Amino acid sequence: MDRWKGRVALVTGASVGIGAAVARALVQHGMRVVGCARSVDKIEKLAAECQSAGYSGTLIPYKCDLSNEEDILSMFSAIKTLQQGVDVCINNAGLAHSEPLLSGKTDSWRNMIDVNVLALSICTREAYKSMKERNVDDGHIININSMGGHRMVPSADEHFYCATKYAVTALTEGLRQELREAKTHIRATSISPGIVETEFAFRHHDSDPQKAAAVYESIKCLKAEDIASAVTYVLSAPPHVQIGDVQMRPVEQVS
Repeated sequence: MDRWKGRVALVTGASVGIGAAVARALVQHGMRVVGCARSVDKIEKLAAECQSAGYSGTLIPYKCDLSNEEDILSMFSAIKTLQQGVDVCINNAGLAHSEPLLSGKTDSWRNMIDVNVLALSICTREAYKSMKERNVDDGHIININSMGGHRMVPSADEHFYCATKYAVTALTEGLRQELREAKTHIRATSISPGIVETEFAFRHHDSDPQKAAAVYESIKCLKAEDIASAVTYVLSAPPHVQIGDVQMRPVEQVS
């Protein structure tokens, strides 16, 4: 990770869970990390904790609604002004609503597409532009995907969410191909966790907290720090090594 010291990373959805763990790990390795979320209170607290711990990097909180393209573009403009640009883009933000294909609400489907697919694509495009403007040829775009992007979960509540994650799988491979066509050494990686013990299930099953708790009580789950370790592993690979997809599950997870 030494070559990333002092470089700039953007982590979306950095207030809690996987995003917060990734942001902390990158700051610990000396990166300047812009952590964005709709609310920055928790990111500000994390930034203070990183500073108190004596980490060599810095965490810069930025308020951004990723379902709004203008917010995203304003964020990249601010990063360009204050930090020169983005060298590493971690597309972590994602959400799920319990909306089956036969009875789901269109607004909830649209929200999942806006955040899980469109925001990821817009951030990717803008990060690539930032790298090209500064002749950065060793940048990295990492999409935090899901095992739901590789097989369909047999639960009606998850089907539309899985569809958005299948899109992330396709978008990551499409990005890799376009980067090759552009004759660049910028890399693209998808990291696909299984069940991770975060607040995700409680947000997903917000009307049924017992159901959410049962998800994490059934097996020994992955921790957010496990995904952060996968991110630093991918970034640490030699520049000529392309790690396209990392799939990781708890040992006890069946599918």
